[in-house]
Amino acid sequence: MQRGSVNKVILVGHIGGDPEVKYTPSGTAVVNLTLATNEVRRDKEGNDVETTEWHRLVVWGKQAEFAGNYVKKGQLLFVEGRLQTRKWEDRNGVERRTTEVVTENLTMLGSKKGGSDPPAEADASTQPPDDDDIPF
Repeated sequence: MQRGSVNKVILVGHIGGDPEVKYTPSGTAVVNLTLATNEVRRDKEGNDVETTEWHRLVVWGKQAEFAGNYVKKGQLLFVEGRLQTRKWEDRNGVERRTTEVVTENLTMLGSKKGGSDPPAEADASTQPPDDDDIPF
């Protein structure tokens, strides 16, 4: 890590869709999720105006398997991680970029109605694989 530099993200929000676990060629689990965070502000007339910000999450290894088994759309999560920007070329040769949160800690703050109570926290001991091992 570079001195005087910090790349840390902490979010609490609701999952936008059910996770789907995929695997790299070497067998490492990976899940891509969206997380919604909401903010309420008052406009000039005194009315509450709610805005939603969507965040892309990438979860690796045992945490990805945990998310695939227990996390459901609408569930409230606490997420810690770091920002990472990826770039690639689309099918038309246009360079694209996306910024995502590489999740290091994922904790469920509540269970979906009608669901069973899973473990509250995933094992954070796994690290994401090298970029050469990413299947997308």
